[in-house]
Amino acid sequence: MKPFLDEHFLLQNDVAQTLYHNYAKSIPIIDYHCHLSPKEIYENASFSNLTEAWLAGDHYKWRAMRANGAVEELVTGGEGVSDYDRFAAYAAALPQAIGNPLYHWSHLELQRYFGVDDVINASNAPHIWEKVNAKLATGKYQVRDLIHMSNVSVICTTDDPIDSLEYHKKIKELEHFDVQVLPSFRPDKALEINKEGFSEWISALGEVVGREVHTYDVLLGALSERIDYFHEVGCKVSDHGMDYVPYCEATKEEAAQIFLRKLNGEAISLKEEQQYKTVTFLHMAKQYAKLGWAMQLHMNPTRNNNTRMYKLLGADRGFDAINDAPVAAPLKGLLDALEQEDLLPKTIVYSLNANDNEILAALIGCFQGGGVAGKMQLGSAWWFNDTKKGMIAQLESLASFGLLGQFVGMLTDSRSFLSFTRHEYFRRILCNVIGTWVEQGELPYDEEELGKLVQNISYYNAKRYFNF
Repeated sequence: MKPFLDEHFLLQNDVAQTLYHNYAKSIPIIDYHCHLSPKEIYENASFSNLTEAWLAGDHYKWRAMRANGAVEELVTGGEGVSDYDRFAAYAAALPQAIGNPLYHWSHLELQRYFGVDDVINASNAPHIWEKVNAKLATGKYQVRDLIHMSNVSVICTTDDPIDSLEYHKKIKELEHFDVQVLPSFRPDKALEINKEGFSEWISALGEVVGREVHTYDVLLGALSERIDYFHEVGCKVSDHGMDYVPYCEATKEEAAQIFLRKLNGEAISLKEEQQYKTVTFLHMAKQYAKLGWAMQLHMNPTRNNNTRMYKLLGADRGFDAINDAPVAAPLKGLLDALEQEDLLPKTIVYSLNANDNEILAALIGCFQGGGVAGKMQLGSAWWFNDTKKGMIAQLESLASFGLLGQFVGMLTDSRSFLSFTRHEYFRRILCNVIGTWVEQGELPYDEEELGKLVQNISYYNAKRYFNF
């Protein structure tokens, strides 16, 4: 029997252990997609207790607590509920979560940052609470301390086109903090013409660019201005969240009429929504290509499924799930439309539906080239796929259909400053997959070559790909 979470955790053979400890463990982290707050980084936010550091904004943990029977006040906070009560509710839920990556992540987070080796459960909760809170009280576990402890070199946040990016600018001026914190351009609200708040967002965009966005030409010009502004502040990557992949051919004039009708309060059909999204998306993607950005496409979630809880709590509270919308035909349409003009940017595709892995891996192979190694990427196992099983499946699909050695590796996609341990989790799984292939005679054991490949996937490929 192997001990739990020892130095060889998830490393099931000698080759895997060598690759991880000698090559992957100590190299820096590039977290090219997350939802961390640049304001909190600049202000070097601190946490008064473990609940603030661990449970705030973490909808992975919230889902587990609900499934264990916790009332909502214990999950997201409420009157009469203490922070300790909330922590204790999670500690009680975790023993039921064996097989869930939360079980591993939670123990890794407490062990790596706070030196807590205890197995998390209800009986240990008081001891863990006191030990971690005592360390937080020292003032040595503020946000930037946690980033340095994690050996992070680059963080890409997720930012709306109307964001001022003031904190990204201020972070650049900080002394004794050499981590790059760069914006990512996330224009979902510009595309979601049928979602609540679209017209209000258009008005806010007008305020940012200094003119009323009353025509489609003005909208496209405003989006281009914001892309240029993000570029000046250091942005190197865009990000699009797509509940479904839209592709419906239309002219610019047709998109303009749809946009005007929306501003006039008229109803927009699904086909018209797809036409508007297609033309507007292609306009932005061409600019990404000209600037040398990478473009991320996060596809196939279904969001806010629990209407009652959405009305009560709002979005991003743990009520999203996996969609099964088609991806092959519409994604082919978008990529091919850009490729025909030789304006297809470097692109990373992710689907929340693991059934899409091989579809995506095969499709992006049709658009590789242009002298860019790994130009088209099958993104890391994302969200509900961010598990041991999901990571292995993504690595195997990528290896089967493309070049594993050109993969740009892991990201956290997290709002928590303790989530950088997910990079360790990924690196251990990566080394074990490769080590297993060697042990089974499916790969020759060239330690230097395989060690270099592991380091490239863990760090250097991303550094090159994004031009950090």
